[in-house]
Amino acid sequence: FNDFLTCPRCFYLDRVKGLASPGMPGWTLNETTDLLLKKEFDICREQQKPHRIFLENNLNHLVPFDHPDMDKWRDSLRHGLSIKFENILLTGGVDDVWQDTNTDELIVVDYKSQASSYKVETKSYLSSPFHEGYKIQMDFYAYLLTEMGFKVSNTAYFLVCNANRGAEGFFGKLDFSESLVPYPWNSDWIPQRLVEMLKTMNSEEIPHSNKSCENCAYAMQRTAVDQMS
Repeated sequence: FNDFLTCPRCFYLDRVKGLASPGMPGWTLNETTDLLLKKEFDICREQQKPHRIFLENNLNHLVPFDHPDMDKWRDSLRHGLSIKFENILLTGGVDDVWQDTNTDELIVVDYKSQASSYKVETKSYLSSPFHEGYKIQMDFYAYLLTEMGFKVSNTAYFLVCNANRGAEGFFGKLDFSESLVPYPWNSDWIPQRLVEMLKTMNSEEIPHSNKSCENCAYAMQRTAVDQMS
């Protein structure tokens, strides 16, 4: 779905024609941060007690959600949150799900790692054009959980871990500050775009590319160079 939003042409060539876009190496440092955070939250999940960051942000009523499928929900490659939409399966691997013990609502959570000299502030973080994809991702996770029959809080959270670039040296470790960025998700736009995605998949015509698509731009320039040589 995210590929469709990014570029319908690349999406079509991948899903319909079987021509995958060039891959990228994994973000191993970010993945390590995610892994270690999950270990922390799993301890609190087992004990059903607030994580330290909840206490620091006066969110004592939150606990990591305890569900037998939690590991599957976090497995983006093989499982994830999952629903059937018409004749296709929609999935998304969420980083974590918390629960409001006052309302029993579930809270979608996404871990983000970065290294910025600027303090993490909610307004600037959510308004950044580089974070638009993050919000789409969160909307989609909340949509899946809702369609799975769960009561989902209107507020999701980005747990942003920001590495200190102003430290005196490396000394074998990176120091991170942790910030919770609340995000009022909205999935109202998703069903219509899913219908458009299905229509694209069932079409016999290759759609136009997104003008901002780097893969398409490279392919066109490569073709132009080949024709001149």
